[in-house]
Amino acid sequence: MTIFTSPLPAIAVPDVTITERLFQGLNARPDRVVLIDGPSGRSLTGAALMEGIRRMAGGLTAAGYGAGHVVALMAPNMPEYCTVFHGVAWAGGTITTINPTYTEHELRHQLNDSRAELLITIPDFLPIATLAVAGTAVRQIAVIGHAAGATPLDAFMGEPLADQVPVDLDGHIVVLPYSSGTTGLPKGVMLSQRNLTVNVDQSMALIEVREGEVTVAFLPFFHIYGMNVMMNLFLTGGATLVTMPRFDLPALLGHVQTHRVRQIFAVPPVAMALAKHPLIDQFDLSSLEVVVSAAAPLGSELADACGARLNCVAVQGYGMTEMSPVSHFTSARNARSGAVGLTVPNTECRILDIETGAPLPAGQEGELCIRGPQVMKGYLNNPEATARTIDADGWLHTGDVAMFDADGFLFIRDRLKELIKYKGFQVAPAEVEAVLQSHPAIADAAVIGLPDDEAGEVPMAFIVPAPGTVPDLDAIRAHVADRLSSYKRPQRIDVIDAIPKSASGKILRRILRERVKAA
Repeated sequence: MTIFTSPLPAIAVPDVTITERLFQGLNARPDRVVLIDGPSGRSLTGAALMEGIRRMAGGLTAAGYGAGHVVALMAPNMPEYCTVFHGVAWAGGTITTINPTYTEHELRHQLNDSRAELLITIPDFLPIATLAVAGTAVRQIAVIGHAAGATPLDAFMGEPLADQVPVDLDGHIVVLPYSSGTTGLPKGVMLSQRNLTVNVDQSMALIEVREGEVTVAFLPFFHIYGMNVMMNLFLTGGATLVTMPRFDLPALLGHVQTHRVRQIFAVPPVAMALAKHPLIDQFDLSSLEVVVSAAAPLGSELADACGARLNCVAVQGYGMTEMSPVSHFTSARNARSGAVGLTVPNTECRILDIETGAPLPAGQEGELCIRGPQVMKGYLNNPEATARTIDADGWLHTGDVAMFDADGFLFIRDRLKELIKYKGFQVAPAEVEAVLQSHPAIADAAVIGLPDDEAGEVPMAFIVPAPGTVPDLDAIRAHVADRLSSYKRPQRIDVIDAIPKSASGKILRRILRERVKAA
């Protein structure tokens, strides 16, 4: 059986909670500013953050929301997010992080499924929060700031809880993020204290965080990428985070210029903007050394274009919410075009034949399976989905089609379920999208399979024109024909205003299919 492992030495699995691991980093620099609120400029030192976390834990415990209880947090990125997240964890509770763009129905589903008893949000989201809690276990709504009819978060700042409430590092579910829900209802992903702490240290073997560097946290903290990479890893590693409540290109570029930011962690739509938007030329971005894209596939041509535009290295990483999230990463010093990186330490991988399930060697494509201490405990209240995802030997079946090269670099081809079956051939939408996105008249693209009586499915493309352009479809077809085999070429191209995507940048193909069906 071929098992792929990391070329890096194994790490010692940490025997601390995620907040104790954070405090190890903050205690090394207590007087330095570690969090800056982007819109207002207000800041927190390491010492102030630790004090706030201890006081939040004390207040939550006194109010009956400590160990054994679930607290829901629905807020944009802001310094208080870190205080609440780690306050709950320090108190021995469980936090479920909620997408602030959720509808009432989506919010209620997560509150019911997680059995949250306290919902913490901001005044802007109070109306929808008030509607959504009806019929749930939520006993109280608190707001960061002040709003009529809601308890201010300051009311939960109690007597500092000096020490971490003792928990089972492997058994205690510290966070319940919900999967993106590209198919079916979102599922609660049970991540333990050990899952988070070990993945911070695994990732540090490949992600370089320099003491005192400043980076911009626009990736949402409710998503595992923003949560455990940006918030937990970077603060633990000695960085200062400038928080942004939402992605805004001019604001991001302004922060990069002002704070001499060295690296940007992004998702493909942001990488696309950095590669193509005319605004880039109006800012001094000479401090940038690396742009990292993850959470969804980024075509190698677009990655190269991003790096060339910014005069830096553009690389990719790979992971899933179910893996806390990082399993592979490409550092600037070992970049390889098209690869999502090397395997992080203490992690095993297999590539299985899509049809037979037989293990495959390097150079062959199949389903990627991963085993390691960062793999989730399972899906909350859903043993069937857990059993479909993690087999009896502990291998997590990612559903991604991938390949290792001879040097141990991983290449992601596409989602197993999203492959288009054309006359027996398999067409990877991500490959076609990358070619389309490389055309100068296209700002974004998505590809789906259309049912076809003769072929089974045929590729169909949706394109978003670049600003100020009118796409020439014949020229686009010629561009594709020069780069792809005939069976991979879209047989229909529709022009639309925007590609529907999840908060992490994944294309919501079901919405595109529904659009075609409705037409």
